[in-house]
Amino acid sequence: MKSKKIRTRGKVKLSELYRNLKVGDKVALIRNLSEKLSFPIRMEGRTGTIEGKQGNAYKIVLQDFNEEKRFIIKPVHLRKIVDKK
Repeated sequence: MKSKKIRTRGKVKLSELYRNLKVGDKVALIRNLSEKLSFPIRMEGRTGTIEGKQGNAYKIVLQDFNEEKRFIIKPVHLRKIVDKK
């Protein structure tokens, strides 16, 4: 069972809740243990692209083997991937 460190337990930063991401950004799915999970656990650690926004959440497109899958995920569980050039 995963858990958070004692000093960060129960805390969610406002910058994580209101993270601004653009269409086409690459993101990694990393679940925040303080929030309710909104996608299957086996998808954790995968990368995808942002397709759009729906309410406060983002529509994410992932490649699962040979299939394209779409999920609606809160920004708390997303980490932007920055290209180093």
